[in-house]
Amino acid sequence: MKLFDSHCHIDDKIFDPDFADVLKRAGNAGVKGMMIAGITLKMVRKAVSLAENNHGLFASVGVHPHDASSCSEADMKTLREIAGNPKVKAWGEIGLDFNRMFSPQKIQEKWFVRQLEIADELKLPLIFHERDSNGRFLQLIQKTCHQNRTGVVHCFSGSKKELMAYIDLGLYIGITGIITIKTRGADLRELVKFIPVDRLLIETDAPYLTPAPEKNKIHRNEPAFVRSTFLKLSEILEQNPEKLAETVWNNTCRLFKIQPSEF
Repeated sequence: MKLFDSHCHIDDKIFDPDFADVLKRAGNAGVKGMMIAGITLKMVRKAVSLAENNHGLFASVGVHPHDASSCSEADMKTLREIAGNPKVKAWGEIGLDFNRMFSPQKIQEKWFVRQLEIADELKLPLIFHERDSNGRFLQLIQKTCHQNRTGVVHCFSGSKKELMAYIDLGLYIGITGIITIKTRGADLRELVKFIPVDRLLIETDAPYLTPAPEKNKIHRNEPAFVRSTFLKLSEILEQNPEKLAETVWNNTCRLFKIQPSEF
């Protein structure tokens, strides 16, 4: 059973001391593919380097909405150049986050739209971040809709109405360890039943959002734990784990245009 952690941040310095062990544990758990999601130019450089030097790792480029205030056209130019690396398979993590407001709304929106334009031009799939945008995120991606745009709504936690709108746009939906949490994941466990199986991805968002039962033992999430998320997903959907694993693996490779020869 092969699993693909479609969104992690193992370029975070918290993984530096035991990085090799993190990869080994992932492999032992059946996690054969990992997408390191870019959030800043500095972290993108590290993510791409890790992907270049480790089998089964891939990277995306982009500036997270939290960091929009420090973004510039010079950064966009550099990210565009880095995106030419064969290990780069997506543009993101980009979007809107009006929860913590680390960057003003207008600035977030400016660089979100700018990155959509570049990704569409480069024909790269997108990794989306949305939190408490009150419909503005959906409004912007609908307004700028591109015929060949593909992408995934990472760490989906929205309403059924938003979910159906994303599906209508042809987007994939990323499911995190939240689905395993008794109270916090209750709504998600119901909504996941409305997602077509050919649009499902699984992810850790490591080092964040540790699933149960690992959450009871360790605070730091890591790619190996995506197995717990997957098993809960297969239980909820009442699907054979081996068959569902193959479907989700194929979904991920299809979205990111990753060929079997790249593993």
